[in-house]
Amino acid sequence: MNKYIVFAICGCLFFMNSFSQTKSIEELLNQIEQNNTVLKGYQSFIESQQLTNKSTNNLPDPQLSGYYLPFGDNTTDAYTEYEITQSFEFPTVYAARGKWNDLKSEQLQTAYAKKRQDILLNAKEFLLELTFLQKQKVIESERRTQSKRVFDQIQELFNKEQVSILDLNKAKIAWIQEQFVVEQLESDIQILMSKLNTLNGDKPLDGLSTETIISTEVGSIENLWKEKLVIDPLLKELNANENASLQKVKLEKNKILPNVALGYNYQGVNGNNYSGFYGGLSIPLWNSKNRVKAAQANYEYQQSNTQVASATLYSQFQETFTRYQLMRSKFKEYQSTMGKLESENLLFKAYMLGEYSFMDYYVELQFYRNASDKMLQMEKELQLLHAQLLKHQL
Repeated sequence: MNKYIVFAICGCLFFMNSFSQTKSIEELLNQIEQNNTVLKGYQSFIESQQLTNKSTNNLPDPQLSGYYLPFGDNTTDAYTEYEITQSFEFPTVYAARGKWNDLKSEQLQTAYAKKRQDILLNAKEFLLELTFLQKQKVIESERRTQSKRVFDQIQELFNKEQVSILDLNKAKIAWIQEQFVVEQLESDIQILMSKLNTLNGDKPLDGLSTETIISTEVGSIENLWKEKLVIDPLLKELNANENASLQKVKLEKNKILPNVALGYNYQGVNGNNYSGFYGGLSIPLWNSKNRVKAAQANYEYQQSNTQVASATLYSQFQETFTRYQLMRSKFKEYQSTMGKLESENLLFKAYMLGEYSFMDYYVELQFYRNASDKMLQMEKELQLLHAQLLKHQL
C-alpha cells in the first residue's frame, strides 16, 4: 500500500514540475532576448560608439615648445625660450557637441530597440509556427491511428475474400501517406526548434508549450496607431535621426566662431628674462565653408524621410489591420460551423458499421479533413497577423 502512495506522490510532483516549467510566449521571448548573441554584440557596439562620440568632445592636448640657441654671430649669452599653450574651440561648441553626442546615443538606442524588435518578432513567429505544427502533429497522429485501423479491417476482409486487392492497396497507401505526414511534421518541428535555439544563443529553449496563449483581440485602429506612434522603435528612430540632424546644424553654426589658444611664454638672454601670458584666436575663413549648408540640407532630408516613412508605415499598418479583421471574421464563422460537427468520428463509425464503402468513406473523409486543416491554417495566419499588428509592443 505504501509503495502505491509513494508512486502517486512522485507522479503528482512530476506533473506539477512539468506544469511549472511551461512558460508563456512572453517569458520565452524574454529568455531569447537575454541570450541572443546579436543583441549582446550590439550592446557592446553601442558602448564602443558612445565612448568614441564622447572622445570627440575632448580638449586638444597641451603643447610645450622650447628654444635654446647657443650658436651664431652674437656677443650675448645663449638665447632661451619656452612656451606652453592650450588651444580649444569656442566654449559654446563643446555644449552643442555634447548635446549632439547625447542625441547620437539616443539614435544608437533606438537602432538597438528596432533590431531587438525584429529579432523578437521573428522568434514569436517561430513560436507560433511551432505551436501549430505541434497541434497539427496531434491531429495527424490520430488520423494515422485511424488509417491503420481501417487498413487492418480491410486486410481482414481481404483475407476473407470480401474486398478486392485494389481496396486493400488504397487503404495501405492512405495509411502510408498519414505516416509520412507525421514524419514530415516531426522534421519541421525539429528544424524550428533548431532555429529557436539559434536565436536563444545556441541554447535549448526550455518551457515550450503546445497551447496557444495569445488572445486575438485588439483595439480600434485609431487607438492602436496612437499607441504605435508613442512606442514604436522605428518611429522613434526616425525622430531621433531628425533631432540629431537639427542639433548638427546648431553645432556647425557654433563652429564658425573662432578657436582660442591660451598659454605661458618665457624668454631669457644675457641674464635678462621676460615671461608672460600668451593668447591667440583663429580666423574662421575656410574650414567652416559650406558645413552649415550641408548640415541644413541633411536636416531637411531627415524631415522629408520621416514624413514619407511614417506615411508608408501607416499604409502598411492599415493593410495589415484590414487583413486581420477579415481573417478574424472568417475564422470565427468557420470555427462556429466546424465546432458543431464531429464529421470524422461520425464517418468512421458509419464506415465501421458498413454504411460506406472504403472509397466513399475516403472521399468524404478528405473533404472534412481539408476543411479542418483550412481552419487550423486560418488560425495560424490570424495569430501571425496579430503578432504583426502588436509588433510595437515587443
